[in-house]
Amino acid sequence: MAASTDAHCAEQPSSPVPPSVMVLEGCWEGSGDVTGKPVALAVNAYLIVQGAMLAIEAVSSAIDDPDDQYAAHLVFGGTGKQSGPKADQIVGYWADSFGGAFAAPGRGIGSADGIEMTYQYSDNAFVNRWRISGDRLTWQIAARDRKGVEKPFASYVLHKAACGS
Repeated sequence: MAASTDAHCAEQPSSPVPPSVMVLEGCWEGSGDVTGKPVALAVNAYLIVQGAMLAIEAVSSAIDDPDDQYAAHLVFGGTGKQSGPKADQIVGYWADSFGGAFAAPGRGIGSADGIEMTYQYSDNAFVNRWRISGDRLTWQIAARDRKGVEKPFASYVLHKAACGS
């Protein structure tokens, strides 16, 4: 069975990480708010699984209460398909410090101006919009209900930073 799995894996070409996702690679620092609460945020985005996917480690703390911390681990990969002119299909996964019950798969698109990922939960979806302009990264998250109505959930403005060891 192991030989069968190895042969299957060797035959499958990897789907490259779309360029719209690769621009997130590196380290970012900044601030924003989550449901109106001011937070500081640090992001480290790096290639994993032999360069086939990009992982993001995001760590935040409330500005008014440094003990109020949160962490998320996001994974992004390409599907090798385009949904329109220069629009890359992206798959991903969201896991965070709330544990496995709150983890979710995601689907999205990437284009020249950024990426948009949607993570579906039982009662609503969280739409993540990432946009880069030079060394500035904005990340906005909206909660979308079943009727398609969006409400702001979180918003961050980050700048490129040196990565620690």
